[in-house]
Amino acid sequence: MQESVLSSEFSSLPDLVEKLYRLGTTKNYSEGDIILDENASIRAIPIVMKGMIKVIRTEEDGREILLYYIKSGESCIMSFLGGMHNEKSIVKAEVEEEAEILFLPVDQASLFIKEHPEWLDYIFRLYHKRFEELLDIINAIAFKKVDQRLLNLLCKKSEITGSETIITTHEQLANELGTVRVVVSRLLKQLEEEGTVKLGRNKILLLKKDNL
Repeated sequence: MQESVLSSEFSSLPDLVEKLYRLGTTKNYSEGDIILDENASIRAIPIVMKGMIKVIRTEEDGREILLYYIKSGESCIMSFLGGMHNEKSIVKAEVEEEAEILFLPVDQASLFIKEHPEWLDYIFRLYHKRFEELLDIINAIAFKKVDQRLLNLLCKKSEITGSETIITTHEQLANELGTVRVVVSRLLKQLEEEGTVKLGRNKILLLKKDNL
């Protein structure tokens, strides 16, 4: 199962795939585990083999905001760039759902750029995707109301997990949106009254996928 993830990403580079497994270290994590914290040294680049990670930025007042998700077959471009320049991490990476992660030492990730142009292309594609997602975040914060951002987040979670049932808490959603729990609870109740969602204990059933 492991090989299918990297082999599909680097289908024409069996040597690179072999090196990734040989030089990297695979670890398993549970939901809620922190694999990289803010201000931590970046010694390895994480490649998600299974599961999903969310990347979060913490503000000075302690509030958090979700930047993007890292899915199977993807890596954290911020870890790569920070590691390349020997900088501390400016984000936190938290396991969203049970994950298996391959950690590639930073020096090897840099060496691959010279040896395999396709590796560099992989990094650029991730950079482009993350850049677009961050632009969406900026646009949402600047121009959309919290209720629109909440519904967008629920739709995004449903799309990523492939399920209309979203396992989460009001507190988690508030952290990801950079707001407070009471606001999220009020808006979720409003969405339920509108027939958009059905609320349960630590779960939300998305009835309408109108991504505003």
